[in-house]
Amino acid sequence: MAAPSMSTRIPIFVLVLLSAVSASSPSPINGNGSDIDLAALLAFKVQLADPLHILADNWTTSTSFCHWVGVSCSRRRQRVTALSLVDTHLVGSVAPHIGNLSFLSILNLTRNNLTGSIPVELGRLRRLRYLRLMGNRFSDSIPTTLGNLTRLVSLRLGHNELSGQIPPQMLAHMHNLKEIVLNQNELIGQIPSYFFNNTPSMASIDFGNNSLSGPIPQAVASLSMLEFFSVQYNQFSGLLPQAMFNMSKLRVMAFEECANLTGMIPSNQSFSLPMLQLFTLAGNKFAGRFPIGLASCQYLQTLDLSDNSFVDVVPTWLAKLPKLRVLDFGSNNLTGFIPVAFSNLTSLNALALDNGNLKGEIPPNLGHIHELSYLNLASNQLTGKIPAALGNLSKLSSLSLSHNQLSGQVPTTLGKIVALNKLLFHTNNLEGNLDFLSALSKCRQLQILDMGSNSFTGVLPSYVGNLSTQLTMFIARDNKLTGGLPLAISNLSNIYLIDISNNRFTEPIPESIVMLENLVHLDLSHNDMLGPITTQMGMLMSLERLFLQAKIFLGSIPSCFGNLSLLEIINLSNNQLGSTIPASLFHLDKLIQLDLSHNLFVGALQVNFSSLRQANYMDISSNFLIGSIPESFGQLNMLTNLNLSHNYFKGSIPGTLEKLKSLASLDLSFNSLSGTIPIFLAKFTYLIILNLSFNSLAGQIPEGGCFLKPHLAVLDWECSSMWSPAPRISTMLRQISLK
Repeated sequence: MAAPSMSTRIPIFVLVLLSAVSASSPSPINGNGSDIDLAALLAFKVQLADPLHILADNWTTSTSFCHWVGVSCSRRRQRVTALSLVDTHLVGSVAPHIGNLSFLSILNLTRNNLTGSIPVELGRLRRLRYLRLMGNRFSDSIPTTLGNLTRLVSLRLGHNELSGQIPPQMLAHMHNLKEIVLNQNELIGQIPSYFFNNTPSMASIDFGNNSLSGPIPQAVASLSMLEFFSVQYNQFSGLLPQAMFNMSKLRVMAFEECANLTGMIPSNQSFSLPMLQLFTLAGNKFAGRFPIGLASCQYLQTLDLSDNSFVDVVPTWLAKLPKLRVLDFGSNNLTGFIPVAFSNLTSLNALALDNGNLKGEIPPNLGHIHELSYLNLASNQLTGKIPAALGNLSKLSSLSLSHNQLSGQVPTTLGKIVALNKLLFHTNNLEGNLDFLSALSKCRQLQILDMGSNSFTGVLPSYVGNLSTQLTMFIARDNKLTGGLPLAISNLSNIYLIDISNNRFTEPIPESIVMLENLVHLDLSHNDMLGPITTQMGMLMSLERLFLQAKIFLGSIPSCFGNLSLLEIINLSNNQLGSTIPASLFHLDKLIQLDLSHNLFVGALQVNFSSLRQANYMDISSNFLIGSIPESFGQLNMLTNLNLSHNYFKGSIPGTLEKLKSLASLDLSFNSLSGTIPIFLAKFTYLIILNLSFNSLAGQIPEGGCFLKPHLAVLDWECSSMWSPAPRISTMLRQISLK
């Protein structure tokens, strides 16, 4: 038999000790109780995996436990006063014996991989002052016995998987508690209104990232020592306690993404937060004007009031906050202009004024904010040119000017921003050629470039291949570009998205595209690239989404497209593709959407569709397909939209379609189908569009469901079993003859 590992070699006398302390109340083995502590520590050790061998190599009975790693003892007696094992990668549950360390003052097991429940026995540690179990995987509810820890100063249980409600009486006797951290758990329910009534020393409260609900307790505003208060990413509702805006020590107020907090922030007469450094109300329903009381918060570093319903101009008093580093007023009802005085904010790192109604030009002196790394002015009504002075922002990593009315050419000075990572100026009135791409080749950190929906003209220059090799997204759709993709595009080795749709490209796809082995998304649709689809595209093995629709291609679909095993979406509609559809295309088991409509495909669909288990959209309409509708369509139980109209299918509607219970739209019109209308169609709960017109169907129309008026001689309507008394008949009625 193999020898046991070191972690399991426990001397016999230790096993006796473990047995002696297994009862709910410790029974001392000798007068000073050190044996109880030894046994408790060994029980703690034996229940844990120790991949770094910290306990295995150090916690041995050959040395006093007072010299073990992470263990501290009192000076007067050999009793454990602190157990601190931070970032030691311990795995497993905490033994209940830890509750026998009756002299324990500090228990810190932060950032390990501890699981299971927090032992209720911790409630016996009456001398405990610091309980820190953050960054583990503790689950279940918070033990109510923690309310017995009346000497507790610090309680940190954040970043775990704790669930249930916060014990309502947990803080009732914790008069010395200064901080409570329960963030990043799965806690639910309300915070009782009396929860903080007996915690006069409370300085820090963090309940963020849970699912707590209800109002913020009014008692919070009576905590005169409070410095940190965060309840972000919960489901709180109602008004904030107004007295919170008059707390002299408060440094952090975080209410981000509580969704249902509402009301108006008090005016400067009742707003006094002299020490405030971080203030975020983002993602709620606050209204009114921006609180002018913030103008006196001279220590303010982060101010985020985004995604609310404030209606105001961008206040000029913001420029008088010398320490401001993050300012986000986006997604409000912003009006007026961008203050020129913002250039005084020399410490500003991030500025977001997006999704408002700002007008006028972008002040050139924003280029004086040299610390700026993030600038978002998108979705406003800004006019004029992009200031060349923005090129002075050498630390800028993200610049978004999209969805405005900017005009003129893109300044080449943007190429001076060596830190640029994301550049978005799509949906404007920008014009001229793409010479600025040469300057952007100096931005070696650039990953995203979106210049779509403008009026750029000329060719896509070959020096697009000189852009950063870190570029992952290149979007130039909806412009007036001519020519084609240059051969040098293959230099962009890490690119995963190319969208040049809705331009005037005429040249064929270069064979060098095969070099883009990381390409995931390719959209060349709505151009004039008449000619065959290059077979090299069948070698883009990372491709997941392919859009080649709208009068581009002739010939046939290369059979090698069946090798694109990761393909999820393919749209080849509105081309002049002919011949038969390759059977290999229907074997792509990750395919979700397939659109081959409005082409010249011929022949029968003599294939098995069973591989397309994930497909939810299929349109093969407006071709010259013949034969019967394959029975294997019935195996596509994820299908919500099926369009086989405007072909030459004959025979009956397959009974296997009865399995397609998720169908929302079925169009089999303009074929040569015969037989009866299947009764099962009346049972399709989600079906809202059904078109069986212009076939040779006979017999009775089924009753119920979509067929709420069986005497109608029209089978082209939008319908729903929830509508009563009759469906809404399409304005384009097409009659058929029923025999």
